[in-house]
Amino acid sequence: MNSEENYMTFESFVFDSYAFFEILKGNENYNKYKNAEIVTTKLNLFEVYLGVLREHNEESAEKILNQYYDFAIDFDRKVITEAAKFKKKVNKRDLSMTDCISYILACQLGIKFLTGDKEFEGMEDVEFVK
Repeated sequence: MNSEENYMTFESFVFDSYAFFEILKGNENYNKYKNAEIVTTKLNLFEVYLGVLREHNEESAEKILNQYYDFAIDFDRKVITEAAKFKKKVNKRDLSMTDCISYILACQLGIKFLTGDKEFEGMEDVEFVK
């Protein structure tokens, strides 16, 4: 490998819970995102913690929470209002509150929302990966 191949520009993404679960499952399509600059919310981490707790145990859930907690950022009033408007606008899609907040946060930050959730396929500002 030459030095050019070693150099990698790290992109930032707002990680949906879906993205975390795919990385944890070892989905090779998500390998390139393991070194991305992660942005997420505490709401997403709640979903990940709960999922790991259900599938494994508290010790595993704590380990994952500790691994990703520092990447969680807060969101402001504008994200709340815009996410609610977005959810109302796309009400035929089955999007959770957390998904709407995370997507709008990504838009506000000017980075892509990383997910494999079929409801986001083809949407602007989404990095859709199965």
